[in-house]
Amino acid sequence: MYGLVNKAIQDMVCSRFDEKTWEEIKQKAEIEVDVFIRMEAYPDDITHRLVKAASAVLNLTPQEIMQAFGEYWVQYTAQEGYGELMDMSGDNLVEFLENLDNLHARVGISFPKLQPPSFECADTEEESLSLHYRSTREGLAPMVIGLVKGLGKRFDTEVDIAQTQSREEGAEHDEFLVKYKPQ
Repeated sequence: MYGLVNKAIQDMVCSRFDEKTWEEIKQKAEIEVDVFIRMEAYPDDITHRLVKAASAVLNLTPQEIMQAFGEYWVQYTAQEGYGELMDMSGDNLVEFLENLDNLHARVGISFPKLQPPSFECADTEEESLSLHYRSTREGLAPMVIGLVKGLGKRFDTEVDIAQTQSREEGAEHDEFLVKYKPQ
């Protein structure tokens, strides 16, 4: 994953806790990187070790860490220079979710080693949709839940999301039922 992801984890921990907690997590994860370079690719293992260590230090499950990170990621990337690109990707939650693959294609121009997931909206109704999530990476479904909740905040939309299919339980891909209601 790119340094931008690991830097966002660092910023989330430091903003919600403190620098000392971040250092403890880094030490527990056996990470010796002092500064994550946003545009540099790092092994996925570093991110996984950070999540596992954060789980132990903060006494939260890895799923809770990933969900909180997903919510944080939405505001973090908007502040880190991707806000305009996000603005062009949709005026509401459904438009944005339908354009996520296009957004990732645009971001891929700056991040040539990007291995983005794929999102597909199906069964879209007035206040619900089925979100299909496909990724080469494992264990990120909780982050998707957080992302959708974070996007709900971005678009001032009440969101309820539940996972209905899981790769970890043998499904071909992860699937979520998203119920939404603009405020």
